[in-house]
Amino acid sequence: MSEKILLLGSGELGKELVIALQRLGQHVVACDNYPGAPAMQVAQEFEVFDMLDGAVLEAAVRKHDPKLIVPEVESIRTEKFYQFEEHGYTVVPSAKAANFTMNRKLIRDLAAQDLGLRTAKYRYATELDAFKAAVAEIGIPCVVKPLMSSSGKGQSVIKTEADIEKSWNYAMEGSRGDLKEVIIEEFVSFHTEITLLTVTQKNGPTLFCPPIGHRQERGDYQESWQPCAISAQDLKDAQDMAQKVTEALTGAGIWGVEFFIANDGVYFSELSPRPHDTGMATLAGSQNLSEFELHARTILGLQIPEIRLARAGVSAVILAKDSSSDTPRYSGLSEALDHPKNDLRIFGKPSTRPFRRMGVVVSYDDLDSDMDALRKRASDAAAKVRVNP
Repeated sequence: MSEKILLLGSGELGKELVIALQRLGQHVVACDNYPGAPAMQVAQEFEVFDMLDGAVLEAAVRKHDPKLIVPEVESIRTEKFYQFEEHGYTVVPSAKAANFTMNRKLIRDLAAQDLGLRTAKYRYATELDAFKAAVAEIGIPCVVKPLMSSSGKGQSVIKTEADIEKSWNYAMEGSRGDLKEVIIEEFVSFHTEITLLTVTQKNGPTLFCPPIGHRQERGDYQESWQPCAISAQDLKDAQDMAQKVTEALTGAGIWGVEFFIANDGVYFSELSPRPHDTGMATLAGSQNLSEFELHARTILGLQIPEIRLARAGVSAVILAKDSSSDTPRYSGLSEALDHPKNDLRIFGKPSTRPFRRMGVVVSYDDLDSDMDALRKRASDAAAKVRVNP
């Protein structure tokens, strides 16, 4: 079995997915809007174009005639996916899933209104006056996000009235695509934030990976760890919600379903229909199959007999600092790898900007190890890697 796969988005997650697919004998065409993107460096072919241009996107599909179309980022003309499905192409996991999850409004309304999942209170706004009114209704503190963005861009927390206009402007600057609308969410006082990687199969039951805890700064993840300790009841509630929302969106693949765990229970937060950045903790071998291997096998229709927790794993990001460069270089790799249970990935991004994610350290240990100590080991190792202009 060898299929041609059109990968739309070629970042670090796409790079690991390409590697997993090639190990299964597949042919990948990696696409993005800039040359030299990480996944392009390992794919058999690549294309550089604006994926928000529907005509150019359609031309790429016609040119390559892929068996599978696999979205990996948000900024794509996703309404075209319905047309592609009508012409016999398979969109992963489905055109509906890609459209709904690329837009926070669609997925939040599906979860809260159609499926009745527990979420934070929320409102939407398309202009400043409506935004101010929504903030007054939800109350301060509250969380502000563009309806379409990635890696935390445009996300902020309003803590005082002085933050309101700054948060609005930041959300507009961080919006991806041509959608200029924000969601204002009640601030949930949670003690744990998790990603529940959920695997839906073409011919098999829905499977769940052990929960992954994560910590964010500036709306973007900084570290993640697996397993994350939560109660059996909270885990069951999260699994039930994840199954409901993935069944409603349809299709086979891995989903990164995010939840807040608060003292009063579980709140649905967001969902991505593809490998999740916090799931890079699985690169530490914490599971028998990484999230990328699970996604690759599932979208090809291969059976997943089980997902088994093998050991404790942690990821900690390597960030560019406060400058931009078109010639990034790295130092400190030897120091980061001075522990026998540390590893790292340099993503190969061709340029830097402040706080851009350029790599990740992954560390592992036995399941009964001290997770706080393991997290510190990974973050200390990541701090030793320097991204130099």
